[in-house]
Amino acid sequence: MERADNRSSQKETVVKVLHYIRKYWVYLVLSIVMAALTVTLTLYLPILTGKVIDLILDKGNVDFAGVFVILKKMAVVIAATAAAQWIMNVCNNKMTYRIVQDIRNEAFRRIEILPLKYIDGHSYGEVVSRVIADVDQFADGLLMGFTQFFTGVITILGTLGFMLSVNVGITGVVVLITPLSFIVAAFIAKKTYTMFKVQSETRGEQTALIEEMIGNQKVVQAFSHEDEALAEFDEINDRLGKCSLKAIFYSSITNPSTRFVNNLVYAGVAVTGAFFAIRGGISVGQLSCFLTYANQYTKPFNEISGVVTELQNAIACAARIFALIEEEPQIPESEDALILKDVEGRVDLEHVEFSYVPDKKLITDFNLSVKPGQRVAIVGPTGCGKTTVINLLMRFYDVLSGQIRVDGADIRNVTRSSLRDNYGMVLQETWLKAGTIRENITMGKPEATQEEVIAAAKASHAHSFIKRLPQGYDTVIGEDGGNLSQGQKQLLCITRVMLCLPPMLILDEATSSIDTRTEIKIQQAFATMMKGRTSFIVAHRLSTIREADVILVMKDGNIIEQGNHETLLAQNGFYATLYNSQFAG
Repeated sequence: MERADNRSSQKETVVKVLHYIRKYWVYLVLSIVMAALTVTLTLYLPILTGKVIDLILDKGNVDFAGVFVILKKMAVVIAATAAAQWIMNVCNNKMTYRIVQDIRNEAFRRIEILPLKYIDGHSYGEVVSRVIADVDQFADGLLMGFTQFFTGVITILGTLGFMLSVNVGITGVVVLITPLSFIVAAFIAKKTYTMFKVQSETRGEQTALIEEMIGNQKVVQAFSHEDEALAEFDEINDRLGKCSLKAIFYSSITNPSTRFVNNLVYAGVAVTGAFFAIRGGISVGQLSCFLTYANQYTKPFNEISGVVTELQNAIACAARIFALIEEEPQIPESEDALILKDVEGRVDLEHVEFSYVPDKKLITDFNLSVKPGQRVAIVGPTGCGKTTVINLLMRFYDVLSGQIRVDGADIRNVTRSSLRDNYGMVLQETWLKAGTIRENITMGKPEATQEEVIAAAKASHAHSFIKRLPQGYDTVIGEDGGNLSQGQKQLLCITRVMLCLPPMLILDEATSSIDTRTEIKIQQAFATMMKGRTSFIVAHRLSTIREADVILVMKDGNIIEQGNHETLLAQNGFYATLYNSQFAG
């Protein structure tokens, strides 16, 4: 049953590969024509060689004039063969790497529209492995297939044709022994696909672990987790070694096996040809020509068997990348989706229900009405659903039931880009790309002038530390901020929002990595920024939300208390307990 599933999977993958190849059919046709020309000219050379041998009759009895004429022909044929082969290789390279480029582009485009639950449910390293390592393996197999498969098949057919034109009997011996090669290659191909598939999956697992460990090396070292990480890596590496060894073993026995069959063919041709030559059925030159053909006929079987093995690996890798490309994208936007413009900032959540795992409820019957310009703080214990509410507001996840409306429009009927353009978001986890400070600040407003950038930086109190950098705003930072402190990175993220100033703001632990003195200044900047803007503030430090118009106290996905700071303290409920626990002194 499993073998039938593998065959079905292979066929489906091959069909998908052919779909990509179809776009470059001109290169494919030209490659096949050049392969045919290369093979024809290559096979014509032994005939010329045989004629030269037949012109050397005996010692002192050589037809030099005839030999020189044939040698000139051979030079022309060799030059033409080289040119045809070069054109064929150019076509194969262009075709292969454009197909790979298309696949990578499509894979990356799909990643951009995948729902966040896919990204959250898969390790980053495993996804990276599919887009990089698996596509590289696929490219290698595809290039080998284009380069050697066509040439090999045409060589076999062409050689048979030339041999039949010389002697039918000897050709019959060759044809009778040939099926052994196909039997051997087919047996090995079945074994190798499964092995290479396991190898590809294990390599993705290894890449994921390496990416995770390197990205969190500080935490690994801080908790002395090096030995455990090394043990986990060794275990995966051991599994990769075993499955790679099996895959390589089966692929490596292909060549010796087919070579054994090839030697049988060569021996059969030599013995049969010798008998024909003794009886005068063929000349010595023709026998020489036949032996050369026997070599050329059997050589492609080695190459094709190697190609088949490599293609098994390529198909296994292609199946993984196609699985990513075919992942269900986020719910597409309708053609008549609204584009939010001139947003006032009225937000309503009505009977919202949501859970990450179907059988584990998180948010149930959540209701909230926020007026334009209101500051709404969300507090509660870890895991109560604060960040989930933010994910739903930004439509990183869609509600399971109920609806969220902005200015009366259901956000599921609004374009995601226009919805998110109207939110300014500062998270506890900072994100900066590799580039200059200016490029990171102007991410949401690329056309911003230098004066606007500096004004935003001054408002967020980032200008002073930016000025101290080697090239100021033109300082290039590495991925995720390079050597900047966590506080400096967060100031840049705040500056990014300060520059755009959209009508709605989301501040999720936005000052968690900033010192107390700077936090006071940032809070003043936020106060200015939030005037007239609908703001959602998630905070554990309750001192940061005293001035909020409405404080939502959440527990187990529900609002259990609601009101301003003084009202909630007076109720002496859950909020009062949280607040007093922080300010017991």
